[in-house]
This record gives sequence, structure tokens and C-alpha cells, in this order.
Amino acid sequence: MKPETASVHAGTHLDPNTRGVNTPIYTSSAYDYRERSEPVYPRLFNTPNQQAVVAKLAALENAEDGVLFSSGMAAISTLFLTLLKAGDHVVLQDQIYGGTYAFVVNLLERAGIGYSFAAPDIASLQAAVTAQTRMIYVESPANPLLQAVDLQGLAALGRELGVATVIDSTFASPVNQNPLQFGLDVVIHSGTKYLGGHSDLCCGVALGNQALMEQVRQTATYLGGSLDAQSCYLLERSLKTLHVRVQRQNDNALFLARALERHPQVGRVYYPGLESHPSHAIAKAQMRGFGGMLSFELGVEATTPELFLQKLQLIQPALSLGGVETTVCVPALTSHKNVPAEERQRQGITARTIRLSVGIENAEDLLADIEAAL
Repeated sequence: MKPETASVHAGTHLDPNTRGVNTPIYTSSAYDYRERSEPVYPRLFNTPNQQAVVAKLAALENAEDGVLFSSGMAAISTLFLTLLKAGDHVVLQDQIYGGTYAFVVNLLERAGIGYSFAAPDIASLQAAVTAQTRMIYVESPANPLLQAVDLQGLAALGRELGVATVIDSTFASPVNQNPLQFGLDVVIHSGTKYLGGHSDLCCGVALGNQALMEQVRQTATYLGGSLDAQSCYLLERSLKTLHVRVQRQNDNALFLARALERHPQVGRVYYPGLESHPSHAIAKAQMRGFGGMLSFELGVEATTPELFLQKLQLIQPALSLGGVETTVCVPALTSHKNVPAEERQRQGITARTIRLSVGIENAEDLLADIEAAL
């Protein structure tokens, strides 16, 4: 099936009794264990609703298997603790989600795991590798300045060094980018964002080959973090419109990025679909669309980001992203609050950086709201 068709049909558990077109919601937390090779239990990540969603996502990412979690951070932390042990070392891209950054700097050393941050280019990532390195972790496009990492080059580096390569591909979604096809080992999504798409779910997923995902699933049974049947159903329903939503968000974001780049009261615009973006060539080579996320520098010196947000009438200041509605935030105060100020400054994330998660509304209405606020 082509991806648009797989979004609708892959993984659906058809009930032969009712013959409904949707996967039923199996509310049980207790199942008859007889005549089964292994028991069914939500914390074992093997209920029918969990498996239906994993099958759909595996089809969309060309993966053999996956594990569905109750949050993106549950997926990330479980993967780290699967692939790394005391004495190991991980190399991370320096511009990553603030929650991931906080997890690394606050918990890995307590587990005896070393880490290094590096710029998101292959040479810098390779230079940070040590004899103890067992994993290279990137985010592409990255939060919040949308840098793209050369995925084919990263996969080649991982194979050469014998280390696992992992990507957080949340900002791209499976619509725009499939990292496993470039040879990476694991792709992670915070399903709270584009996969759920309606700002009403919290979930995450890790996808890869079957052997590795079985290891992840085993660790996950120790840590918990499973997703309930009702949320699985809502996620499966949302995935059916993933391509329609994301393609509209791609179009809207590109329209806004081009308009804001010309606006006299806007500073630099960060969107990989713009030729002015430093990662444009890389993104163009490995993405089918450039996503619904963009950031820009507020260029009105006489005002503050907080006042700009207050002046917006349609676009709502909110945490998270990827919903059908357009939202906005100041990364220095939200997603990257846990990143030290000097590190934010070094990366180019300023107090005047504004991040837009572009929805599916009429793009001209969104632009009019931004222009009026400016």
C-alpha cells in the first residue's frame, strides 16, 4: 500500500463478529492466559489496541516492529536504558528537545553513562565519539531552529563505528521523512504531536527491526509507560488523517515562512523549506515535505515576545505542537527552559525566538493575525 492508504487501512483489527470497519476498543486489563504462548497484559505492550497502532506506524515508517508508549519521553528514556549501560557513552546532537536534554544531563550520569553534545553535522558527531560510545542520537529537523542532519551520512557513520543510530523524527512525521530507509537503527516520535494531531493525546513510539524492538519491549515492561486502550483507539483514528493534515500543514508553513521572511518587522526566519536556511539542501534531499514547524526572530525592538503573544487573536500561545490548530511559544520560556541560557545563546536560541506550530487553518487568516500583532 502507498502511505496514504496505509494510514487508513494498515493494522486495523477487524472484528469478525460485528464486522465493523474500525478496531474495537478492548478495555480489558485482564485476559484469559490459557492457550496462549504469552499472556496478554497492557504493561506487556501486547494488547490488540496497542498492536493495531504499532502495525500502522510500522507500515508508515517501513519498520519491522515497534513499541507504543504513554509519552514521547517514555519512548526516549526506555530506548536509552535499553541500548546503554554503566560505562557506556552516547553522542547527542546539541540542539534537541529540552525534555531530552534535561533527561540526559540529570539522569544519565547517575546511571554511570557518559554523554557528549556535538553540532549536527557528521564531522562534529564523529569527533565526539569515544571508545565507549554505543549510540549516536539526533533530532531532525531539530527543535526549535529546524536544523536537518544528513541521515544517510549518519547511518554510514554508525555502521562504520558499530554504534546504534537513533533519531527523534517528531517534527517531520512519517509523511515527510522515513529515517529507517536511510539505514538508521531506530526512529522515535512523540505521538502527542503530529501522530495524534488534535492536542488531546499524550503518547510516543519507537520503531526499528524486530530484534531490537524486542529488547526495547523487555525494558519497557520493567519501566511501565504503556498506553491505555482508549488512547490507542484515538491515536489509530487520528493516524487515518495524518497525510491529509500534514500535507496541509506543510503548505501553510511554507506560505508563512516566505511571507515572514519578507516582513520588515521580522528578523531571521528558520524553516528548512527556505533556501536561506542553512540545512535547506540536506532537508530537500531527504524530506518529501518540510513540515509544519517554523521559528523566527521578533524584529520589533520596541516590544517583547510576551506582548506579541498577547496581541495575537487567532493563534494561541500553548505548549506542545503538531495539532490542527496553530499555536505559538517562546522556546526560551517553554521547550528549552531547562537548557542553560549560555547554551541557548550559543545555539542561536534567543529570548526573542518565536516558534510556530502551523495548523490546517486558512494560511491567509494566520498571516493576517501575525501581521496585526506585529
